[in-house]
Amino acid sequence: MTELLEVDGIEVRYGAIAALKGVSFSVRRGEIVALLGANGAGKTTTQQTVSGLLRPASGQIRYGGQRIDGVPAHEIIRLGICHVPEGRRVFARMSVVENLQMGAFRFRRVRPEALDRVFTLFPRLKERAKQSAGTLSGGEQQMLAIGRALMGEPRLLLLDEPSMGLAPLVVRQIFEIIREINQQGTTVLLVEQNAAQALRLAHRGYVLETGRIVMEDRAVTLLADDRVRAAYLGEDLGEG
Repeated sequence: MTELLEVDGIEVRYGAIAALKGVSFSVRRGEIVALLGANGAGKTTTQQTVSGLLRPASGQIRYGGQRIDGVPAHEIIRLGICHVPEGRRVFARMSVVENLQMGAFRFRRVRPEALDRVFTLFPRLKERAKQSAGTLSGGEQQMLAIGRALMGEPRLLLLDEPSMGLAPLVVRQIFEIIREINQQGTTVLLVEQNAAQALRLAHRGYVLETGRIVMEDRAVTLLADDRVRAAYLGEDLGEG
């Protein structure tokens, strides 16, 4: 597999505070790569920098061999990177279909095949197509947020905490759908505090601590590592 995304030594600052301190990692075509770490480790900042919402003070980001650090977020979407932010952020007063239409702005029109794909992955969204997004359950809103990103037909999908606040059964459904999206050819960069679920899903993983990558390996290796188990897995290790 060849690298689709290459992040090389990026530093990001919030004023005098260094949020990322020389972070480097790669995502190969067809992979699911997990970014793990505690709150404040820099996971969300990393994704926001890749998607153009933040600009690095130094370092480089290459996507398909092209430098994208400094490229505006709307142009990064057009290149095929779509970001599902933490907290879902659906348009509450708009219908499910209208939310999905917003995700298709890269093409300036809704492509029927993209909508069909979303409704096949998420039949519940088809059932609630005319319903206001704000009336959906938390799990349905997460499905809608992912579906909205898929309307842009991304080559690289950034997912930030997709399991946050969801019941265990819904979490399992969401993670199975992420697996299916990947099997259909979409590369995934996953930020997730549920380390056990993330490592069972991912091919490789990186561990962030206070803005630095401190571990990297195959997901199965990280899942068995005593340091990862002690710091991030806890009781989750024995689940499904």
